[in-house]
Amino acid sequence: MERNKAVVGMSGGVDSAVAALMLKDRGYDVVGLFMHNWEEEEGGACTSADDWEDARSVASRLGIPVYSVNFAKEYMDRVFSYFLAEYKAGRTPNPDVLCNREIKFDAFAHYARELGADYIATGHYCDVRHNVKTENGATSYLIKAADESKDQTYFLNQVTAEQLADVIFPLGRMKKTEVRAVAERYGLDAVAKKKDSTGICFIGERNFKKFLMNYLPARPGNIVDESGAVVGRHDGLMYYTLGQRRGLGIGGKKDYAARRWFVVGKDLGRNELIVSCGEDDRLFSSSLTTPDINFIGGAPAEQTFRCTAKTRYRQPEQPCTVRMRGRGAEITFDSPQRAVTPGQYVVLYSGERCLGGGVID
Repeated sequence: MERNKAVVGMSGGVDSAVAALMLKDRGYDVVGLFMHNWEEEEGGACTSADDWEDARSVASRLGIPVYSVNFAKEYMDRVFSYFLAEYKAGRTPNPDVLCNREIKFDAFAHYARELGADYIATGHYCDVRHNVKTENGATSYLIKAADESKDQTYFLNQVTAEQLADVIFPLGRMKKTEVRAVAERYGLDAVAKKKDSTGICFIGERNFKKFLMNYLPARPGNIVDESGAVVGRHDGLMYYTLGQRRGLGIGGKKDYAARRWFVVGKDLGRNELIVSCGEDDRLFSSSLTTPDINFIGGAPAEQTFRCTAKTRYRQPEQPCTVRMRGRGAEITFDSPQRAVTPGQYVVLYSGERCLGGGVID
């Protein structure tokens, strides 16, 4: 192998550990690189220090070098500032998507190449098809993982074909159960049974509401029903999302507490949270718009085309029609979709290929 140096993003979890192991077994010269993306607060719940120790333990077991690099400034400038601006505007952003585009497949990739990397690798559950011949030349396609329950193409919808050109996803054809079995078989005890990380990528599992209060001043206001009657008080519109049922704190007169309330809208001008109870018809949308779709490996030739789409990570793909409007599009679903949320991403698919996606407007 003339070009065989692979730099693997090691997170201290089982997925990236097995990705590094598989590349080493294939004959690559493997180097681990651990990203530190967030400066912890006093008493914070971020597990960066523990994860770094686990990454070092795995690297020692595999006999590969591992380095730590601090991208906290890049993360603050390129991801977190956008995250705060979206919440301030009353939308619900997805920072994990931006983290992939701006940090893991940009800042990280540039740093890895400075280390002499021929290839970049991560423990994502997805795959990539290189050198696909198209009318505009060869390109790369993003492909769904074999393990549909773990497929992470949704979070990679904003990367480009150029960013994927030298990327390897060693876990693309593996099931999660296989990954854990491999880790146990090779004695990667630090991570084999380690719980999967959850929560937002940079803060881990902590009280999100309290976290956000540190950066955006709360503006309490009224919770109103669809007739405008006040039924409660909210702590700040940014803490709520469409379709939310829990944590509304509605109680008191007229048996409000006994009803099943859910969020159907926000009035930023009046600083009011709009809720409803009973049927949730208002939460269903037949279509959505996005101002800019990032197509991975090229856009379809037609201005109107059929595909499937997701508007949230765990949602099954939904049949739809896409009508291009310049760089953006109007997407109409065959069946109305519940709680389509501005600020989140709509991600398009054609069979096993992830076409790309855009922010829901």
